Amino acid sequence: MLLHVTHETRYEYSPPVETAQHLAHLKPLATDSQRLVSHRLAIEPAPAQRNELADLYGNTRAFFALEATHDRLVVTAESVVETSQPVLSPAVARELPWEAVRERFRFRKDATFDAASEFVFPSPYVPRHGDFAAYARASFVPGRPTFDVAMDLTERMYEDFAYDADSTEINTPAVEALAQRKGVCQDFAHIMIACFRTMGLPARYVSGYLLTQPPPGQPRLVGADASHAWVSVYLPGKGEDDGSESAGGWADFDPTNGRQPGEDYVTLAIGRDYSDVSPMRGVLHGGARHTLRVGVTVQPVGEVVEGLPQTQTQSPSQDKESP
Repeated sequence: MLLHVTHETRYEYSPPVETAQHLAHLKPLATDSQRLVSHRLAIEPAPAQRNELADLYGNTRAFFALEATHDRLVVTAESVVETSQPVLSPAVARELPWEAVRERFRFRKDATFDAASEFVFPSPYVPRHGDFAAYARASFVPGRPTFDVAMDLTERMYEDFAYDADSTEINTPAVEALAQRKGVCQDFAHIMIACFRTMGLPARYVSGYLLTQPPPGQPRLVGADASHAWVSVYLPGKGEDDGSESAGGWADFDPTNGRQPGEDYVTLAIGRDYSDVSPMRGVLHGGARHTLRVGVTVQPVGEVVEGLPQTQTQSPSQDKESP
């Protein structure tokens, strides 16, 4: 599937900002099931400095600096991405019980380093808490393969949680969203990751986009989509215990929609949680108050509508993701 993604972020400042430095994660990743065909990042006003660097997790991070006074900032990312149905490598130990995976990530002196171990530990938005373990246990049945645990937890969360964009803020603790059983995709991803990490297994945060279909007979609305978030769970490779190690892999799960991502998903960035992959962040001098509007359009290339997104208004204090 060939998808065209436009992500426009618009800030308006009062009083004007004197100088600013920003970081953006807006360039889709290249993965086994995704090829970046083209990407363009337009910034207005034009920055005095800009560059792109890969971060610790392989995401492309754009840096730009504005050194002249400005009362607005518009950042528009346009990407064309070719996607395919993700396929789990046959080298992955898909049937390995979750307890065996947990044992592989217990600390042992002189153990071989596994990069996935970083995703076992707490992170800013994903703390350890007994409530996550209590909710997770119904899925973590003794002897159940890790893949099946993840699928069961995905489906349970889809049934147990209500999507409510007004129920949480960007800084709402995941344990609070768990208690109220509602939130947005960002909350659901953090909760599922916390369940896995609390049980001793690696899981990571994925930001991206999901192609949504308009109701029958209605046109696709430009700017009506939004960024999305889901979870990636680590499955070790076969033979890691006997020295004949094969590479493990990551399998994606979307608790917001109760399914695994397919070719209708676009992966933007991966990290420990939202704090690693927020679409935009910055440091400002001046501009004490601001408003934020974000518009996202995801559409098959054959249906591309000309023009920029019609921006959607969000709270000035957050850049909260939603499905």
